[in-house]
Amino acid sequence: MATARYFVRDVDAGIAFYTGHLDFQLQQQFGPNMAILKRDDLTLWLAGPNASASRPMPDGRKPEPGGWNRFVIEVSDLEAKVKAMRAGDAAFRNEIVSGPGGKQILCEDPFGNVIELFQPA
Repeated sequence: MATARYFVRDVDAGIAFYTGHLDFQLQQQFGPNMAILKRDDLTLWLAGPNASASRPMPDGRKPEPGGWNRFVIEVSDLEAKVKAMRAGDAAFRNEIVSGPGGKQILCEDPFGNVIELFQPA
């Protein structure tokens, strides 16, 4: 099992995105500060602006959403998943690309965090 933490600006909106589009289940919520979601062997912690993990670092840098690091979710029909997510207003950074191992696309949650959707060859 793996655990990832993503920073979000709105925990409720994050829960809605991950449960609505990517089949995560809400395990626990700590008000507007944090939520714990699960999908298969992945546990996802959503940290809101007031979560302890969102506090500035000693050098002044502040954890924030976005970037290029990501976790990967394997899907059996990438085109169908992308079509359904686009119908629900999900944002993507690119179009589906194919490589020797399969097809992939980069989806963004409402805060700019990246999720790679991958269909193995």
